[in-house]
Amino acid sequence: MDYKKVYETWCTDTYFDEQTRAELKALEGNEEEIQDRFYRQLEFGTGGLRGVIGAGTNRMNIYTVRQATQGLANYIIHENGQDKGVAIAYDSRRMSPEFAKEAALCLNANGIKSYLFDSLRPTPELSFAVRRLGCIAGIVITASHNPREYNGYKVYWEDGAQITPPHDKNILAEVAKVTDFGMIKTMPETEAVGKGLFHIIDSSVDDAYMEELKKQSIHPDIIGKVSKDIKIVYTPLHGTGNIPVRRVLKELGFEQVYIVKEQEEPDGAFPTVAYPNPEDSKAWELALKLAKEVDADIVLATDPDADRLGVYAKDLKTGEYVSFTGNMSGALIAEYILREKAAKGELPENPAIIETIVTTDMLKAIAKEYNAALIEVLTGFKFIGEQIKIFEQENSYHYVFGMEESYGCLAGTYARDKDACVAVMMLCEVAAYYKTQGKTLCDAMEEMYQKYGFYQEGLATVTMKGMDGAKQIENLMAEQRKNPPKELGGFQVLRVRDYKEDKVTDMQTKQETKTGLPISNVIYYELENNAWCCVRPSGTEPKIKYYFGVKGDSAADAKEKLAKLKSDIMG
Repeated sequence: MDYKKVYETWCTDTYFDEQTRAELKALEGNEEEIQDRFYRQLEFGTGGLRGVIGAGTNRMNIYTVRQATQGLANYIIHENGQDKGVAIAYDSRRMSPEFAKEAALCLNANGIKSYLFDSLRPTPELSFAVRRLGCIAGIVITASHNPREYNGYKVYWEDGAQITPPHDKNILAEVAKVTDFGMIKTMPETEAVGKGLFHIIDSSVDDAYMEELKKQSIHPDIIGKVSKDIKIVYTPLHGTGNIPVRRVLKELGFEQVYIVKEQEEPDGAFPTVAYPNPEDSKAWELALKLAKEVDADIVLATDPDADRLGVYAKDLKTGEYVSFTGNMSGALIAEYILREKAAKGELPENPAIIETIVTTDMLKAIAKEYNAALIEVLTGFKFIGEQIKIFEQENSYHYVFGMEESYGCLAGTYARDKDACVAVMMLCEVAAYYKTQGKTLCDAMEEMYQKYGFYQEGLATVTMKGMDGAKQIENLMAEQRKNPPKELGGFQVLRVRDYKEDKVTDMQTKQETKTGLPISNVIYYELENNAWCCVRPSGTEPKIKYYFGVKGDSAADAKEKLAKLKSDIMG
């Protein structure tokens, strides 16, 4: 149907509430905005929805949330999972509580039980709750680290991980069948409660989650030795991390924890940051100001749904606070867990660590050092969560640690998604361990570079918005496949992995083999001298992403190689 006709229907049909109709009528004459809101249905991708909040088919609102939930409900009924129910959590973003309740009541109207948290919770706790409550699925309302105008809807399956094949494609197909709002069911909350379908999750799940976090501590005795001395600054960036992060640090014994007051309270307007992302240096202004005032050892920030952790640490040699990438902080935790568990005789048989294909190659060197298997998966933590399930089903490896470059990691198997709460407590324990030796996290990182090599990684993104943007991204990927480069940044291309075509091409012999991973629109260039580059369209935003990495003989050498590689890639 023509987007203008859809717009007119939304403006006049009484199915849509008065506020929605008024918002849209106010756009009359603004053709560009009307087209953007209605030129397509907000896409339900392999993980769920993500978009700008507002009225329209290409926006996050109660109607698009209901539509997605009806498709999910249809699939759950097909899988006979009604009685198991669905756990639902939400973050601090605008409309998150409303979207969560709409999802619950749509499920209830389809005869499916819902278990809703009474207030905001971290995404990883939802992952934990799905398995704890024995649910068939989970929903979390969040747009993670996206700008304030966004919200989103992520779906988890009964293993606690975000949906992977075949469930992702099957749910997507069911959502696509919901083409008319008349197909969508909902019911009043009082009726849902009366029928025993609508439930509020009690605090026992919080307590159980907290106990699982604390179980990951390897040296609680070390924390006690420096608990009064080590100073930690933490900001939840107006999100969900404040209560669980402070609780776990307190229960482990850390006494000098300073919270950035201006960013302590949940607030979907994110008034102190334009972009609530710990990867963005601008988000750190207040935290670093406080760190200097109290002379903190480490500075930590979690994103709004508390699945990503950003880190700064004080370098005693310069007196400055140094930013750690997700690759750096993850590698520090991985090394600490493997080394200390091995020393205590607690490393399980057949240990394995998992990383995505765009994560630092330093993890491969760490795994080799401790005789652990290194498993690579596609970008997206759901594939790491999936591997934990496979390990258990096949009784093959024992999961020790998993990480991705985008500031996410998981120690333990209590959850099946990245968890900034456990990352905070592990990194604070790592900092405590080194403090007993008179060292900082900066010293620890330098020791790792000296031991394994100077690995450095980079990320560049190009945004291509609107109808034309999607086509440009498609054309760019097609050109990369048709004419792969022979050299990048002065490095010869050795092999090209095309995950969409499921083939690895040796550029010398032209011999082709399989990638061994699921089909995905990703191209990966293996370069000489431990360098690499990966190209993929974002799954949640109108962007194309370029990831790249090098290994240098020194910090300066690695920096120079990385700069040359990036310059060549970006043209």
